[in-house]
Amino acid sequence: MMRDVQPTASHFIDGRYVDDTAGRLIESIYPATGDVVARLFSATPSIIEQALASAVRAQKEWGALKPVVRGRVLRKAADIVRARNRELSEIETLDTGKPIQETLVADAASGADALEYFAGLAATMTGETIPLGGDFVYTIREPLGVCVGIGAWNYPTQIACWKAAPALAAGNAMIFKPSEVTPLGALKLAEILMEAGAPAGLFNVVQGYGDVGAALVTDPRVAKVSLTGSVATGKKVYAAAAAGMRHVTMELGGKSPLIVFDDADIDSAVSAAINANFYSSGQVCSNGTRVFVHDAIRPNFLDKLVQRTANAVIGDPLDEATHVGPLVSEAQRNKVLGYIETGKAEGAKLLIGGRVPPSQNSGFYVEPTVFADVTDDMTIAREEIFGPVMAVLGFSDEADVIARANATEYGLAAGVFTADLARAHRVIGQLEAGTCWINTYNITPVEAPFGGVKLSGVGRENSRAALDHYSQIKSVYVATGPVAAAY
Repeated sequence: MMRDVQPTASHFIDGRYVDDTAGRLIESIYPATGDVVARLFSATPSIIEQALASAVRAQKEWGALKPVVRGRVLRKAADIVRARNRELSEIETLDTGKPIQETLVADAASGADALEYFAGLAATMTGETIPLGGDFVYTIREPLGVCVGIGAWNYPTQIACWKAAPALAAGNAMIFKPSEVTPLGALKLAEILMEAGAPAGLFNVVQGYGDVGAALVTDPRVAKVSLTGSVATGKKVYAAAAAGMRHVTMELGGKSPLIVFDDADIDSAVSAAINANFYSSGQVCSNGTRVFVHDAIRPNFLDKLVQRTANAVIGDPLDEATHVGPLVSEAQRNKVLGYIETGKAEGAKLLIGGRVPPSQNSGFYVEPTVFADVTDDMTIAREEIFGPVMAVLGFSDEADVIARANATEYGLAAGVFTADLARAHRVIGQLEAGTCWINTYNITPVEAPFGGVKLSGVGRENSRAALDHYSQIKSVYVATGPVAAAY
């Protein structure tokens, strides 16, 4: 039975649900059927003003608390998220179309990990003393103020937590704008933070399209913007934030390489390639969508890959047996199908998939798709598809594959499979990517920094490093003697 996910109102501001039906309509569509499961309204200027005013007020109250007290609130929120994991996972599946077997372990659960981790770090944000021979300097870690988080539609609840947890741990308030495609999960997080003891206005959720994001990013009361999204959107938001000299974190897209050497464990490498291309129907920013396989093992690798891909269960995302659900929207499905046609037209060899599954006559499904004989200049090897489309390329020389892997404007992630650990570290050391894996792929524990280089973004999410992006250092010089002057 499908859960009722229509929220009380569109926005959560100052501790309560609020609405303004003058805003543009937002429809949450269940991607497996195309049905509308919730209707909301985009924020009007009045809604945005309420969010900003309450966030400014709440931040002053929150920032004045002992850090350990802030940590207790975040820890309680983590416990509530875990206790409600099934409900939150079902909402995420209805909003995104991702299979429930994924959302049960990778969405709200990951968000709870972030809340718990930063709860523990809140009280460790201390300064230092710098001796200067009698005089000394001490430093204080201070919050930035009001932060704006702008989410993507592939991991709505996880992204909201990944941004809120370090921001709140550091003493900031946050206004979060979910993607208009997936508006529901962040509202539940706002409810839970209030229940856990956060002051009203500390974490506000405003719905809207790009104009709402632009209004938030350019408001003088906003000190920091954190975006997860496309490179094109990132450039616009980064420029707008820079105009007001605001802090930014940009977690953007990628066209990441996964390199499989001839001594790799082929079964594990195939598993990693499947996870790095078909998990969440390929809608993961760090996906290893350029799979470079050594010529000596490529035929065996491809045989196993095709055999195992054929076993994928495509179906109802609310069925825990389903491996592959639909893409998030009709527009995204059509975009992916267009890339598949381009791949065929440019000479790539389609080994499996490439169609809308015949068994799915509704919803936005695309079969897991594998292309072989892909060359570096093909469109499907250069552009981020954000769908279940894997491009397999051959190589024989280590230096050559490193150069080819780096020949992209992106630099989010990279992976290497080899039994030779000296080679693994040597190759990873030369790859231009911010988040890397050896003999696995797409594992993103909250304890580890996550982010990219080049056009894939700036700053880092998760880990202690995230706190550096949500705080600023105040230096205080203390003189212990008289002050001299020339006259």
